[in-house]
Amino acid sequence: MIENLDPQHAWDLLQQKPDAVLVDVRTKAEYTDIGHPIGAVHIAWQEQFGSPVNPNFIAEVNKVAPDYNTPVLLLCRSGQRSLSAAKALEQSGYKTLINIINGFEGDPDNNQQRGNLNGWRFHGLPWQQN
Repeated sequence: MIENLDPQHAWDLLQQKPDAVLVDVRTKAEYTDIGHPIGAVHIAWQEQFGSPVNPNFIAEVNKVAPDYNTPVLLLCRSGQRSLSAAKALEQSGYKTLINIINGFEGDPDNNQQRGNLNGWRFHGLPWQQN
């Protein structure tokens, strides 16, 4: 089953469950240039927008979460790619999957700018930029 949590509740869960894994599924450019949650493992769902799904995605997640009962939290820019990734992991046998709604940057505001309404950074949760 896939659970949807907002960023604050996802952070709280990560604090309560030290075995949980946070996977950032955005592109490498998004992960490094825009920033990412501290402690997140980067495994791109797609290498570029519109490109095919990473054929090694599940195998790469298996390396960081070999136990299918490990809670795996997934994050992207807005919560859409992470939901697709969660569905693929669910089909492969993972039991505890959490999609972080609103993602890292959050929904666009009336000016089509992200980060002003919701998302990981908006809530002031720990993150870093490379």
